[in-house]
Amino acid sequence: GSELSIRLWGIDAPEFDQPYAQASKNTLKRLLSEKYLQIVPKDIDKYGRIVAVVHVRNMVVNSALVASGSAWVHDYYCKEPICVGWYELEEKARNDKSGLWRGNNVIEPWVWKMKK
Repeated sequence: GSELSIRLWGIDAPEFDQPYAQASKNTLKRLLSEKYLQIVPKDIDKYGRIVAVVHVRNMVVNSALVASGSAWVHDYYCKEPICVGWYELEEKARNDKSGLWRGNNVIEPWVWKMKK
């Protein structure tokens, strides 16, 4: 019954003021619509959030967001073997122009934040 603040490990989605942010958020909500989630903690960030890989049934939410074009694999944080597959999913989403990859001037969130 308690509320947890979780950051998805290894990926990054558009910032609230970036193009495609709302669509990415909607995709996440749809993926998390199940009542039961398996949270695999990896770390605690500086804001006290659990940084985790999240599973819903047999799906890894982190990779599903990348595959749908709703998030990037974060180069700085994603350095484990699972990331290789995530980079392949990102490349396929780019090639298919899925989600945020429909745009012409796609800027990674970590670059977007530095420009502010």
